[in-house]
Amino acid sequence: MSEETPGFDEKPEVPDAGQDDAEPKAADSAKEEAAAPAGDASQDVALLAQLDQARTALSERTADLQRLQAEYQNYRRRVERDRITVKEIAVASLLTELLPTLDDIGRAREHGELVGGFKSVAESLETVAAKMGLQQFGKEGEPFDPTIHEALMHSYAPDITEDTCVAILQPGYRIGERTIRPARVAVAEPQPGAAPKSESTEGDKPSGEDADAADKG
Repeated sequence: MSEETPGFDEKPEVPDAGQDDAEPKAADSAKEEAAAPAGDASQDVALLAQLDQARTALSERTADLQRLQAEYQNYRRRVERDRITVKEIAVASLLTELLPTLDDIGRAREHGELVGGFKSVAESLETVAAKMGLQQFGKEGEPFDPTIHEALMHSYAPDITEDTCVAILQPGYRIGERTIRPARVAVAEPQPGAAPKSESTEGDKPSGEDADAADKG
């Protein structure tokens, strides 16, 4: 029979590691729970600060965009205005060069020489000039205006009360409100010392007493 080794069947006592580890873990979790509210509050403050910075940056970028858009709109309006001005200057320059030809056409029409093919060409030219905005002005009998009339001749007339254009020597031309050539006219002024028609007419009429005296006579 074999001999039994004393204490072979006895299991050595092993300390319970789970209980020992649980106590530090519980302490750590309690510390983390205690520190959690403070950490969340600091994170909220940081997020709010970042949000304010983002809002400020957005406001600045929005203002920059609005300013650039306003500058662009002003630039477009300025370019369009300059384009129209350049076009008007070019058209006025071209039509100014055509004025002597239009004067020749007008004189030929007055003398009855505007006939045949020359008449068709002349009328076509006048139509094109009118489409480009050219307008003729200046009529006999209209009041003299130094801003649109150029007086080449001067005389006096007893039957007018203001300076009057009595003859159109050369018509004027304008494009819109812009005068490219004044009308050249002969101007008549009221006769010095001549009484107005209304006063002279009233003066010619006998008064009531004179009329009665004439009737009695």
